[in-house]
Amino acid sequence: MASSPDKATGRTLDVSQFLQGLTFNRYHLQILILCSLVTFFDGQDFTALSYALPYIREDMGLTDEMTGYVSSAAFLGQMIGSLFGAYLGDVFGRRPVILTCTVGSAVLTTIVGFAANAEQLILLRFISGLAIGGLLAPVWALSIESMPKAMRSTSVTIIMLGFSFGASSAAPIANWTAPHLGWEGIFWVCGAMTGVFAMILLLTLPESTRWMVAKGKSPDRINQQLGKFQIGFNSGAYNGYLLSDERETTKSENPLRKFRELFVGALLIVTPLIWAAYFFSSIAIYLKNAYGVLFMENLGIERTDAAWLAGASGMVGALGGVALLALTEKRGPGWIALAPLLGIPFVLLVGFGYVTGGSELAIILLIGAIFVGAGHAAVISITSIYYPSAVRSFGGGWASFMAKFGAVAAPIIGTRFLAGDGTALERRLAAMDGYTFTAMCLGGILVCILLLAHFARRLPQDQSAPAAPTATPATTPATSQAAE
Repeated sequence: MASSPDKATGRTLDVSQFLQGLTFNRYHLQILILCSLVTFFDGQDFTALSYALPYIREDMGLTDEMTGYVSSAAFLGQMIGSLFGAYLGDVFGRRPVILTCTVGSAVLTTIVGFAANAEQLILLRFISGLAIGGLLAPVWALSIESMPKAMRSTSVTIIMLGFSFGASSAAPIANWTAPHLGWEGIFWVCGAMTGVFAMILLLTLPESTRWMVAKGKSPDRINQQLGKFQIGFNSGAYNGYLLSDERETTKSENPLRKFRELFVGALLIVTPLIWAAYFFSSIAIYLKNAYGVLFMENLGIERTDAAWLAGASGMVGALGGVALLALTEKRGPGWIALAPLLGIPFVLLVGFGYVTGGSELAIILLIGAIFVGAGHAAVISITSIYYPSAVRSFGGGWASFMAKFGAVAAPIIGTRFLAGDGTALERRLAAMDGYTFTAMCLGGILVCILLLAHFARRLPQDQSAPAAPTATPATTPATSQAAE
């Protein structure tokens, strides 16, 4: 894939080889930190409801059914937002979409705190979900396209570590804020924090160099960005650019034509497997996020202790995902299956009632939740890596869209495991059923990842090892010779 020279003489730079030939440096770290902070505040805003929900149920007198609708509203918004954000990220660039969605998330999360009834809460959470869901695929794409090849999957896991940490940070915010400002204050604090970060992001967030090359942007813009990756880069030496590790894709911005690009060659099988793995993982993780505190309460754990336990499991699970990706980067996606494989027995210990109380229950719940989180982080890391830059955001967005069917279904399914009006025993048994159902979802992830690891071997592989930046004469436009 190439960006045509604007002059008859000059040299063409293989941008993919240039970026792969670099070692991880300060600028890579800056991008990684910014992307991680984007997802941190995204996760914080999204998960605020989970920790506010016990207080909202008491304040508004929500039934179990209405609780499910409130929880699902944001997931539905995320689902729709992921498609629009992903498409716009490929058309207009990663940076403008990320900035717009971050500002929107800050404003809309704050407004959620002013909801006066369940209907308003549902509407506002749906609208805020549009912004929250719209930025994930462009962030994944920016990270993948900016990192050295050996860091692509790991970078996505690290930035989603930010999401997990942000989601976990909502626990102490809720515990510290709710007693003084009520549940409304949880959303006010989270929204204000995101707003401050949005102003910083406006001055610091770069555009994806690969995306600019794939879209044929001006040499001046591309050279300026490349100079940030390597001090002393000769920006005047090149006037043409190519991505030798990517196949040619449609030049049309028609979403249907872009959609077809997600099923070329072995992607015909790989893409649906990514969607299915992400779907099952989303049910497991969002069932945990939406009702984890309530489930633990029904198992006899104090509310504040349950909140701290949920927060800690989110953080440790995300860290486990990073460790798991160290194996995946070297040995292939099949190693992702390790997380659900190890998680199933721990979750079933609770679901089948072998562990019923005390510190033993807390430890088993923590370990099970860690494996659920680690597997989810690892699954997310592979949602975008198999696609060319021109449709990478779109590919990640469609994976996120399909996964949100699971996210939307999780709170509704979860209401079956609450038994809010039942006796203590009925609530405990219902919560145990919830953990058994989670184990079934982990089994689905396991099967999908093992199949994915097999069929991914059929994808065309980059034939050029990372090397030093190279240039070739560019008297005519260059074209891509290899597929990503």
